[in-house]
Amino acid sequence: MNIQSRLPTTPDEFLRWNEGREGKREFVNGKVVEMMINVTRNHARIATNTLVALARRLDLARFDVGSADFGVRTPDGIRYPDVYVDHKTDASRGDDLAATEPVMLVEILSSSSYGRDFVEKLADYSKVASLRHYLILSQDDPRAWLWSRGDSSEWTGPKEIVGADEKVELQALAIALDMSELFAGIGH
Repeated sequence: MNIQSRLPTTPDEFLRWNEGREGKREFVNGKVVEMMINVTRNHARIATNTLVALARRLDLARFDVGSADFGVRTPDGIRYPDVYVDHKTDASRGDDLAATEPVMLVEILSSSSYGRDFVEKLADYSKVASLRHYLILSQDDPRAWLWSRGDSSEWTGPKEIVGADEKVELQALAIALDMSELFAGIGH
């Protein structure tokens, strides 16, 4: 007897279907998309450095900061950015499977993700009404690309930021991140 589970067709179905499954996948345009699960040491370190830097600077009573294990709803479905900042609202609950009001999303480049991060995810993320910053970080050297949106719906960017002595200015969050901190311990 061959038993197959029905694949999800909505973001809510996907979140419940995906819960507890091994591997990494996203739900994009009604389809389950398998994602890379093995990352380099540099990728993992930059994600951790970024998460810690954000958590140190933000008021954690107002914001949640987390990693790729937590979903973000987008117009195209459900994504799992490398790092996210979610504004806590009255609707936020401990058993949520996705952010309720993401204000910042971060992706760390890998050799296979350039097109997805710079084109597909940029287009999808930019349609998230609450989002104010989208940051892409290189995994090889202190280099970043930042898109920002103020109170209007207009996006600016990308602003390319290069060098360990530079800062990533996140005006909507009223903080700045030191590139030296984000890229601490990165080897070749």
